[in-house]
Amino acid sequence: MSPSRAPGRVAYTAVTAAYWAFMLSDGALRMLVLLHFNGLGFKPVQLAWLFLLYEIAGIATNLAAGWIAARFGLAVTLWSGLLLQIAALIGLAQLDPGWSIPASVAFVMAMQGLSGVAKDLAKMSSKSAVKLLAPKGDGTLFRWVALLTGSKNAVKGVGFFLGAALLALAGFKGAVWGMAAVLAVILLAIWVFLPAGLPMGSKDAKFSSVWSKDVAVNRLSLARMFLFGARDVWFVVGIPVYFQAILSDGTPDSRRFAFFLIGGFMALWIIAYGAVQAAAPKLLAAKGKPEAEIIAKAIAWAGYLVPIPFILALAVWAAGTPALWLSLLIVAGLLIFGYVFAVNSSVHSYLILAFSKADRVSQDVGFYYMANAAGRLLGTMLSGVSYQIGGLPLCLGSAGAMALLNWLAVRRLAQPPA
Repeated sequence: MSPSRAPGRVAYTAVTAAYWAFMLSDGALRMLVLLHFNGLGFKPVQLAWLFLLYEIAGIATNLAAGWIAARFGLAVTLWSGLLLQIAALIGLAQLDPGWSIPASVAFVMAMQGLSGVAKDLAKMSSKSAVKLLAPKGDGTLFRWVALLTGSKNAVKGVGFFLGAALLALAGFKGAVWGMAAVLAVILLAIWVFLPAGLPMGSKDAKFSSVWSKDVAVNRLSLARMFLFGARDVWFVVGIPVYFQAILSDGTPDSRRFAFFLIGGFMALWIIAYGAVQAAAPKLLAAKGKPEAEIIAKAIAWAGYLVPIPFILALAVWAAGTPALWLSLLIVAGLLIFGYVFAVNSSVHSYLILAFSKADRVSQDVGFYYMANAAGRLLGTMLSGVSYQIGGLPLCLGSAGAMALLNWLAVRRLAQPPA
């Protein structure tokens, strides 16, 4: 390792460690909230409502975070994300079981909204830092962003299992207090040990600069919205509620058993997804390839994603009633979906940094992740509504429609700007 690269690598390692810590708590919190309130009898649409403000907050936060980072520096937004996540966890610990369902929903929505702000501050900071810290011109950018994104999702997958396990072993309040304490220690360590290397910001940065005027950034952002809508429309409510209905008969032991199995599957899916993301540069043989070839690969892999949810929806609809073979088919199909989805996501994450200019990377990345949050919001709403109206087949069919829109949007990247 040359001396010129050492500071960048050290700063990249510190940023990655902070992002890992955050995403571990984020995954655990999502599973805690979903399984806890489903066990209390919340309907699918009510469960979806719990996460709506989380996603709405992400849309606003990504726009504002790009400007805040440009004005005050990426380190400030990274620290702020960790601090707000701790505040959200402490807030959730105050939840009173005696509250009415509307009051509980409103309170959890507010705390989830705060967590959504925290998540997107941390994400935008970490992804933008990679663009600025990576050595130029040797393929390192794709490798570093793939490693950050892939490892983050693997850690978040562990968080899903951790959340389900903590709920079964320590209960809701014990779990959130424990996570808040651990995250506080990590925040202190990052505050002390984060090395120099991240830009400190500029007072000349204007809020209007958050809106992207780059055609390629806008087209990729549109595709990103539909890509993540295609995942969350089955991931947020549909699959967890479907499997909990099959695995649990309402007794405490069966509920705990269901928590572990569902949390284990969601964890496996996210971990495998993260591993594929990290390996995407090798899978695509992308080293040294020009940008046009990477765009062509993005279009091809977007097309591969489209038929998978439609086939699963048709199988579930045709089967009618749950069966062992159907459950195995769903699991296998969603793992295949995850593989193709991960390659799509990794290529997107590279392309947004490739398209962004160094002097406005935080604004472009913030705009792009605003579209990401909009897709998650759309998928979250459709997840609860489609499951309540048409069950899992409609959830999966909606995912197929979103995947189709993603493919149509990605195809426009190959067209020259008007």
